Amino acid sequence: MDETNLDDKNKFLYPRSRYYGQVKPENLVFNANLQEFAQKVGYITNLETSGKIEPEDAYKQIKALWKQLKRSKKALFIDEEPSEKS
Repeated sequence: MDETNLDDKNKFLYPRSRYYGQVKPENLVFNANLQEFAQKVGYITNLETSGKIEPEDAYKQIKALWKQLKRSKKALFIDEEPSEKS
C-alpha cells in the first residue's frame, strides 16, 4: 500500500474534526484526546452491539478510556485557574 492510500485509510478510520474553541496548546491536545476517546467508544459500542464483545467487557473498556481522558484533562490543567497550576 503506498503512502497516499495509507493516509486516505487513516483519514477514514480516524477522522478528525476542526477545532473551533479557544486556541491554546492544552485545548488542542485535549480536543485531540477527546476525539480519540469518542472514536474508540464508537468502535467499542459497535463491537458490543454486533455481539463481538460482551457488554461487561465493553463497559470496562469504556470506563478505562474515560479514566484516561480524565487524567489527560487533569495533566493539561484544563478548567483550572492559573494560580492552581503551581
